Amino acid sequence: MINLNGQLVESIDNSLAANRGFLFGDAVFETLKIVDNKILFLEDHYFRLMASMRIMRMEIAMNFTMEYFESQILALTKNLEIADCARCRFSVYRNPGGFYSPKSNEISFVIKAEKLTNKTFQQNNRSYEVELFKDFHVAKNLLSTLKTNNKAINVLASIFAKENDFQNCLLINESKNVIEATNGNIFMVLGNTITTPPISEGCLNGILRKQIISIVKKTNDYTIVEEPISPFDLQKADELFITNIISGIQPITKYRKKEFATNCANLLTEKLNTLIQ
Repeated sequence: MINLNGQLVESIDNSLAANRGFLFGDAVFETLKIVDNKILFLEDHYFRLMASMRIMRMEIAMNFTMEYFESQILALTKNLEIADCARCRFSVYRNPGGFYSPKSNEISFVIKAEKLTNKTFQQNNRSYEVELFKDFHVAKNLLSTLKTNNKAINVLASIFAKENDFQNCLLINESKNVIEATNGNIFMVLGNTITTPPISEGCLNGILRKQIISIVKKTNDYTIVEEPISPFDLQKADELFITNIISGIQPITKYRKKEFATNCANLLTEKLNTLIQ
């Protein structure tokens, strides 16, 4: 028996009180977008999840194929009648048992889905101001690049942004370099060069980050480089934008006293929509 919100209830092995993702952050997840009953960038999501599970030393069952991964997600969105356009979170957590040392490396998963309204990525040029979050730093290691349940810095930075009327915050690593926003990867445009931090800086190994890099490499408009970005670099930039699989490309219009254009972000949004269509 456990106490849940003041009520004594029977405890079962798969309850929240026993869930290792809740107790220890012992979980990884993927956030996916479904359009017309298809998962965007399915292979990239699946292989990133498999890589994350291996790094976390979770046991991957033989039947956990890409086809199985896809079928489980689409079964839920079809049942909810939202398979035309949906957001999905696929969470994998180690099975209950043990404390820091688990009794088993076997896993369970839970999938949550909700309706989205826009099948394509929208050009969003509304006012979007950001600030640095300097209270805590992201470690420059492999774990920081994974989508795990250990997102305390992102949560605190989001609260800081809300309390100070910013739309988002940019996170920094132990070298004081800018690595990402609270909800996606960061890109900086200066002239014809687009810069994004390398994975070695501790930023998320984002699915849309990979797609943007690929798109830019195929165009003659810009060149792409993966290099560290300092806070001072932000002040020199022509454009800044954030990427994630749900919002697409979100231009940053203001950082401190500097205001930014949105031309490159809009161009890449067009190319990204062409890709998914």
